[in-house]
Amino acid sequence: MSNIRSLYVERERMNLSPYAFQSEHTKGREHPCKPCDMRTEFQRDRDRIIHSQSFRRLMYKTQVFLAPAGDHYRTRLTHTLEVTQIGRTIARALFLNEDLTEAIALGHDLGHTPFGHAGEVVMRDLYSPDFSHNAQGVRVVEKLENGGNGLNLTFEVRDGIACHSGPRMPVTLEGAIIRYADRIAYINHDIDDALRAGILRQDEIPAELRSILGETHGERIDTMVGSIVRASTDRPEIMMEPDVQEATDALREFLFARVYRDSAAKEEETKAKEMLAQLFTYFAEHPEKLPIDYLETISKESVERAVCDYLSGMTDRYAIELYRDLFIPEVWRVK
Repeated sequence: MSNIRSLYVERERMNLSPYAFQSEHTKGREHPCKPCDMRTEFQRDRDRIIHSQSFRRLMYKTQVFLAPAGDHYRTRLTHTLEVTQIGRTIARALFLNEDLTEAIALGHDLGHTPFGHAGEVVMRDLYSPDFSHNAQGVRVVEKLENGGNGLNLTFEVRDGIACHSGPRMPVTLEGAIIRYADRIAYINHDIDDALRAGILRQDEIPAELRSILGETHGERIDTMVGSIVRASTDRPEIMMEPDVQEATDALREFLFARVYRDSAAKEEETKAKEMLAQLFTYFAEHPEKLPIDYLETISKESVERAVCDYLSGMTDRYAIELYRDLFIPEVWRVK
């Protein structure tokens, strides 16, 4: 059994692309620990993320549709699984490190607030304009998880979480894959959900984009993934072919115009923002009402930091229930 990890490491040396990041070259963890006999460092990170509380909470966090009544709309968890599948497919085709790719994908949205990007806006307005779910995700895995001890992940996985979107590029090609996989996943599943909700019709998607990317959910993903593989094979970078990249960007802009900004999917966002803002103000004024786990953050950082951490970790339904408990009076009845 003690040789299993070394067999994996040797397999990476023999089979992976020269551009792949090999687990034996990791910069390691903030707190060194004894290597696992059966898993590489990135396999170990994957398992730590999957077994974390913040990963389980993704099940009840909004992707686009806030608290949808239907069972088939995406949540932050199902989005994460789709990103993982797309990322591993690309990594496998390019002979890059699938385990590192998977770990980054599974952890990339751990810092997302309840109610999707609406919650992120509230944290920027009331806590800090620099707040981002990327940075919050790193904070989750470094500090907030595991009773304040964090998950102690490798540098490369933490870097991939921090850089899965935004201007900073990750240090590994596996991290760069997740930047693409994230976008491919949400563009296509958000179209699927919008079609299901009646917000979009298939024929409203511009014909020129459908002719390049495909008519169906599966065809579009296949086109985008195939384009990355063709453009990135035997290259030290991850990229799409220019025509597919241009069409993908145009499709994303179409979604912003038709779904993300002004649509029925966003009708409840104002209520969600107001609710989170009231919760933030309440706990900032009554820090003694925060769970005991946040007392150390108050003493070492600030009340506002503790409130931000508390609210950011909530699921949609927990935030709604807490708001109801704090602000909605119970009907009094004579017994």
